[in-house]
Amino acid sequence: MKRVAALVAALVLIGVTTWLVWPSAPEVRGQDQTITVVDGPAGDQRVEIDTTFFPPPDGGKAPAVLIAHGFGGSKQSVRDQAIRMAQQGYAVLTWSARGFGRSTGEIALNSPDYEVKDVKQLIDWLAKRPEVQLDASGDPRVGIAGGSYGGAIALMTAALDHRVDAIVPQITWSDLADALFPNAATPTGATTAESGVFKRMWAGIFFGQGVSLDSFALQGRRQAAAAPLTAEQARCGRFLPAICDIYQQVAKDGRATPEAVALLRKSSPITVAGQIKAPTLLIQGQRDSLFPLSHADATAKAIAATGTPVSLAWFDGGHDGGNGEADWVSEQSSAWFARYLKGDESAPAVSAFTVTRDGGRDPGTRQRIRLHPEAGSYPGLGGTGTTTVQLNGLEQNIVNPPGGAPASISTVPGIGGLLSGGGQGNTGVSIDMPGQSAAFESRPLTAPLQLTGSSTVKIRVSGKGEATLFAKLYDVADSTQLPTLPAGLVAPIRVTIPDGAGSAEATVTLPAVDHRFAVGHRLRLVVTTTDMGFATPAAPATYQVSLASPALSVPTVRTLAAPPTGVVWWVWAMPLAAVIIAGVLLATGRRTPSRAPAAHDDPSPALNGQAHADAVAVVDGQPLPSQAGGKGVPLEITGLTKAYRNGELAVDGLSFRVEQGQVLGLLGPNGAGKTTTMRMMMGLIQPDGGEIRIFGDLVTPGAPVLSRLGSFVEGPGFLPHLSGRDNLELYWAATGRPAADAHFDEALEIAGLGKALERAVRTYSQGMRQRLAIAQAMLGLPDLLVLDEPTNGLDPPQIREMREVLKRYARDGRTVIVSSHMLAEVEQTCSHVVVMHRGRLVSTGPVSRLLTSAVAGNGHGPRLEDVFLDLIGDKS
Repeated sequence: MKRVAALVAALVLIGVTTWLVWPSAPEVRGQDQTITVVDGPAGDQRVEIDTTFFPPPDGGKAPAVLIAHGFGGSKQSVRDQAIRMAQQGYAVLTWSARGFGRSTGEIALNSPDYEVKDVKQLIDWLAKRPEVQLDASGDPRVGIAGGSYGGAIALMTAALDHRVDAIVPQITWSDLADALFPNAATPTGATTAESGVFKRMWAGIFFGQGVSLDSFALQGRRQAAAAPLTAEQARCGRFLPAICDIYQQVAKDGRATPEAVALLRKSSPITVAGQIKAPTLLIQGQRDSLFPLSHADATAKAIAATGTPVSLAWFDGGHDGGNGEADWVSEQSSAWFARYLKGDESAPAVSAFTVTRDGGRDPGTRQRIRLHPEAGSYPGLGGTGTTTVQLNGLEQNIVNPPGGAPASISTVPGIGGLLSGGGQGNTGVSIDMPGQSAAFESRPLTAPLQLTGSSTVKIRVSGKGEATLFAKLYDVADSTQLPTLPAGLVAPIRVTIPDGAGSAEATVTLPAVDHRFAVGHRLRLVVTTTDMGFATPAAPATYQVSLASPALSVPTVRTLAAPPTGVVWWVWAMPLAAVIIAGVLLATGRRTPSRAPAAHDDPSPALNGQAHADAVAVVDGQPLPSQAGGKGVPLEITGLTKAYRNGELAVDGLSFRVEQGQVLGLLGPNGAGKTTTMRMMMGLIQPDGGEIRIFGDLVTPGAPVLSRLGSFVEGPGFLPHLSGRDNLELYWAATGRPAADAHFDEALEIAGLGKALERAVRTYSQGMRQRLAIAQAMLGLPDLLVLDEPTNGLDPPQIREMREVLKRYARDGRTVIVSSHMLAEVEQTCSHVVVMHRGRLVSTGPVSRLLTSAVAGNGHGPRLEDVFLDLIGDKS
């Protein structure tokens, strides 16, 4: 034992010494600058660009990096990233693009006549700075990085200004016309945006940020004079009038016009990508319904055709959320600039193709493990090989409802990660409306299948005129689980049936994903007539959909392999020390009398069996205003029954009610039926028998009363580069409800995040993310709040804070339902409990009564855990 103690002491000493001598990051100071540029088609518009320059902290000359912000942001959005780059030895310039932040001018969508000209002049400014390194020709060594809107300006500038030496664009577009008017059907060849399906919700969010938020900014700058906005400012915000006019027309008609396509193509990197000579690292999100992986694919191919070095990384993130892998993405960017800006050949090499994959959870910390297999060359969306899967199904009738409502749901634009059913690439809210969808399914797989790229299938559509349809590929496990829609992505298609032909065939290119189908799972192709994220015809119509060929072509990439690892010895020595210390503590603790493990000691995965789950909120097309204490009982469940496909009952004749002001704990072991009950409660699946009523109204998919329910499933997911407040505002904007109905102040006061709301979410602790997710569920102050594992992963102080949040919420006359494994916490938080076992109600009532009954009848101490174990028959 003395030798073990000596080893532990030595390792701890080494770790402490390493920490003490490890160099701290150099201090970086930003210098605010206003740079005047001249742009416009005629070069006659003066614009004041608000910038911040971060000189290299060690003095001397260094390569420069421009960091561009995303749409709706400003230079402040990328300040943290700029400081990190400066600490790595670069001269860094951030700026607010024209029309954003404190910069003047109007938004022109990264037009060569406007924003590109601005950035060229910023490079001119850098070339004159004594801190910036010049190359042999006297040009500055300069790179550009940016995400989304900022990624596009990096590509456009690199194509049109060859002084740019390296770029790292992230989650951005290749063809903006194709992004907003996609068409995945190819009946005769290449598609055009003119025939595409309008991505209505994303376009509304995109345009709304330039109008609403920037109009507020304009109003804020004029508040001192109390001058109201002009009619044009209220209509167009800070967009160029020409862009505003085109959007108004497109939004009204739901169709692209030649003028709209021409304007969007002018701001599209694909039109100039063949001119890019700067080595390019494209980082694209796997969860991105705005700019999916196909955009990075198109850009990469155009750049590679010129012989320019280009690499692609598909990471776990995107405009629909996800963790974003901020640290890993930063490492990739740093390695790229070190090699191509600094010329550091010793910098880590970035592989030609890297994909983030789910590696499960660390058994000790329960933190998600991400794997990054690599390939030496980019295979494209067709993969290095294909596997043919046979689909089955007869011709099926589907209808387009009048007005296109109610619509099916694939994902909610901008917050798909929040509605995600968890693990990477999964989604928990995907609803195909009955009568509007046709399904074709494979037999169970006899071997695992790793899909990497875009699958293709050929369908036949019968009917008249033009059919607007949406195709998606599900992963179907068994009858106990809902199908999974990888990344929540859908392929919109528009098929024209020639007069007199009666039908037309089309090859459908499904969204590019990286997804593993397990043995025994089935692949299900679903074709629907509606999707909430897109504009659909208002006129009712009926079509027949069938498989023109039963073969589904699935691309695979067999060259992807796990990257080599190599770390210095002390990185693994320190965890080894922790293991040894744990062993010593365990050895010395054996004298302590043992006790049965409590439910909250169980390190098993989450109840729903998902690797990770993100916030869920019900979005309804016709919401009702929240009215605490409104008509009816908050929740009444009567005879609720739901059976699996094999006939086994997941929920069996369940009945209970929840009254106003209660905090109710929904308890039960794995398989008790809690998750199925909650999904039926939220209108995501329909019961086989019985009913659920919320405030007296029957719950059905899309029922208006669901707007009075807010919900959150374990594990928050947010857009990491945005602040907490921006995430909440984006989420609420996507619901389509008036801003006044959000009650932001009330929800945020309950959550108690304070000034942290203005910080980027990537800087949040787990507890802060959890509270932000609760605040999101509370937006609109729903009268009924349903939470699954709200304290999961929190430390004791954070759990105590969350407990008070829920009690405060119910104290105001609302109702809270909590599903949790942490029985001790339920005992302190909840006023009432419902205990389920094998789908049936075992007990219900006030916590205090259950505890009193247990003491009187069984002689147990007053612990909810003991009562629970007795009720479900676990006497161990």
